[in-house]
Amino acid sequence: MTTKTGLDALLTPQECVLLLIDHQPFQFANLHSHEPTLVVNNVVGLAKTAKAFGVPTILTTVVEERGGYLIPALQGLFPDQKPINRTSINTWEDSRVVDAVAATGRKKLVIAGLWTEICVAMPAIQALDDDYAVYVVTDASGGVSAEAHDTAVRRMVQAGVVPMTWMAVQGELQRDWARDATVPALAQVIAQHGGGTGVAFGWETQLLETPTPTTGTRA
Repeated sequence: MTTKTGLDALLTPQECVLLLIDHQPFQFANLHSHEPTLVVNNVVGLAKTAKAFGVPTILTTVVEERGGYLIPALQGLFPDQKPINRTSINTWEDSRVVDAVAATGRKKLVIAGLWTEICVAMPAIQALDDDYAVYVVTDASGGVSAEAHDTAVRRMVQAGVVPMTWMAVQGELQRDWARDATVPALAQVIAQHGGGTGVAFGWETQLLETPTPTTGTRA
């Protein structure tokens, strides 16, 4: 199991894989722990962040012919990837998902999904036993009530899962603004999904790019 303290406990683009579970209309219909559009914003921002840093992303749905396909805002980021459509409520009981994660060769598993108390908690807790360090992005996930979501997070923490928020994932993957190769893509994600931070960042960038006015000289 990966250590929970020290520098090695933080995420890096080279070590982690992102698993997105069941961001489908049926699940959103009974999402009450968060404002649904906020979860959409956060999970799309999380997925864009993964793409910016080259982190493999695995998509999965449950009985999509009845529960609905993956939301377009998320599927559109991976137009060539067909989500693994399961019947199992516990994602980690579907060997195709487990094999897809294992094929990346990465041992830090980052999960977000709907609902937290079922479709996130089950695989997160089971994956720990397969020697993965598991991180759950709580604000890109949600449950049928605030109590359901919060209780699930506490249960996962007791088992050894690390809770995070999507912008915290960004910070750990970037780690240093001197790593300028990923700054442009990251700045775009923040501008699109970072709320007030994105507005402020866009304003600051605009100021930096605006030429300084010069005063005319008299003949």
